[in-house]
Amino acid sequence: MPVKSYKPTTPGVRQMTRDTFEEITKTSPEKNLTYIKKEQAGRNNTGRLTVRHRGGGHKKRIRIVDFKAIDKAGIPAKVSSVEYDPNRTAYIMLLTYADGEKRYQVAPNGIKVDDEIITKAKCKVKVGNRMSLKNIPVGYAIYNVELQPGKGGQLAKTAGGSAKLVSLEGAKAQVQLPSGEIRLIEKKCFASIGTVSNADHSNIKIGKAGRNRWLGKRPQVRGKAMNPVDHPHGGGEGRNSIGMKAPKTPWGLPALGVKTRKRKSTDKFIVKSRHSKK
Repeated sequence: MPVKSYKPTTPGVRQMTRDTFEEITKTSPEKNLTYIKKEQAGRNNTGRLTVRHRGGGHKKRIRIVDFKAIDKAGIPAKVSSVEYDPNRTAYIMLLTYADGEKRYQVAPNGIKVDDEIITKAKCKVKVGNRMSLKNIPVGYAIYNVELQPGKGGQLAKTAGGSAKLVSLEGAKAQVQLPSGEIRLIEKKCFASIGTVSNADHSNIKIGKAGRNRWLGKRPQVRGKAMNPVDHPHGGGEGRNSIGMKAPKTPWGLPALGVKTRKRKSTDKFIVKSRHSKK
């Protein structure tokens, strides 16, 4: 999908680019599959600022996206439309099942209206089809991958992302994630064939601050530019470094690169770390 640039008539549009939305076939969502997104940013009921750097922006409706589709196993579905979702980077597709029910799913790259897809443990290897890992040929690109059987897709769901089935030898399948990490996953977990749509999302340049405000992002001020009463990094005459061994958050907790991973019990499923040198 190409990216549109503008004539440099103003400083704001000089560097700005955006999607052409050529793949989008419907502009308004299915009302029954959406609900109003309640804003959680800014100040609470006492007027205290509880979530920094967020607020304002355009109103959004949450699209109810089906990441499991296991209860629709064996029922063919036809793609009714490909739509924009303001809550995620990827596009979504509206599926109409043979029994008449409609559901949203993350759209793969290359999907078109009237294409037929199906969720089944073993089916044809085709873009958009969802099947168990043990029945997918090694080397295929997959997305919306389950970590636990029946829990729904958790991996490779962002725009242009995909995982890769590396091996089916042994008790578990080896899947290479977009970060480069190779992980052991149970073979009966489901995954969809293909790569996620909107691959050019990473090439888009915001261009101006106002466009971030439309997304609900407010300005951020550096801690070192504040006073000592406002931030641990603040104070000093003129420009100074942070001036402490470990950087801190405004509340005095460790920041900037501190490891926060606590689920070390799952390290045994990591065959190759994303931090390992090539």
